[in-house]
Amino acid sequence: MSKNKLSKFADVHALPNVVEVPYAELITGSYPLKGNWSRQFFGNDNPVVLELGCGKGEYTVGLAENFPDKNFIGIDIKGARIWTGATAAHERGLRNAGFIRTYVELLPAFFGPEEISEIWITFPDPQMKKQRKRLTSTKLLTHYGKMMKPGGVIHLKTDSNFLYQYTTALVHLNGFKVEAETDDLYSSEYADEIRGIKTYYEVQWLSRGLKIKYLRFIPHFDNLIEPEIEIEWDEYRSFGRDRRSSVVGK
Repeated sequence: MSKNKLSKFADVHALPNVVEVPYAELITGSYPLKGNWSRQFFGNDNPVVLELGCGKGEYTVGLAENFPDKNFIGIDIKGARIWTGATAAHERGLRNAGFIRTYVELLPAFFGPEEISEIWITFPDPQMKKQRKRLTSTKLLTHYGKMMKPGGVIHLKTDSNFLYQYTTALVHLNGFKVEAETDDLYSSEYADEIRGIKTYYEVQWLSRGLKIKYLRFIPHFDNLIEPEIEIEWDEYRSFGRDRRSSVVGK
C-alpha cells in the first residue's frame, strides 16, 4: 500500500463525517444510529439519500450542495476513496453530507425500515461474471427494500452497456415504475436534470466518446425475478480498472 493511501486511511478515521463500525457491533442489531440518522447524525428531519459505491464521493458532495433540504450519505468500502469526498464535504462545511465505510450488503444493519428515500448508483462495477454482486441485482434490491420508503426512487447512471441492458430488462420484467430511461443521457430530455455533477470516471468516458446511460425507477420488493437474457459484455471491461482509460478510445 502506498504512503499516500496509508495517510488517507489515517485521516479518514479522524473525519467527523465518516462512519466506520466493526462488524461485531453491527450484528448485534442495536446500532444506535439505525432509524435515527436524520436527527442524530445530521441534526434535522430531512430525507436521507444514499450513493452506493460512491468512490471519491463526487455525487454525494455535489448532490448535498445542490439539495440542502436532503441528507446524503456516500457508501464505499475503500477508505482512501472516501477520504476525497469526505474531506471536500468537511472543508466546504456541508452538514448534509456524510459517508459510511462498509459493504453494501451490510446496509440493512445501519438503517431502519423506511429510513431511505432515494438511492443513487453511479458508475458501479457491472460485475459481468457475478450477478449477485451487481448493485441492481434482485439480491441487493431485496436488501434495499428493508430500508427504503414506499415509492422511493433508484437512479442508475452508468457507462456500461451491459449493466444498463441488464437493469432495464430487470426493471421491465418486474413491473417497476420507470421515470427515466435513456442510453444517451446527454442527448436526452433528462440531461439538464443532472448535468452539473460528473464523476472522475464519467469525465474520462465522455472524453473518449462513450455514451452515458441513465435509468430512474421506483421498485417494489415482492417476488423479484432475474431476467434470463444474453447480453454482450462490455469489451473494455475485460481490462483492469487502471487500464480501461487507455483502451476505451481504441
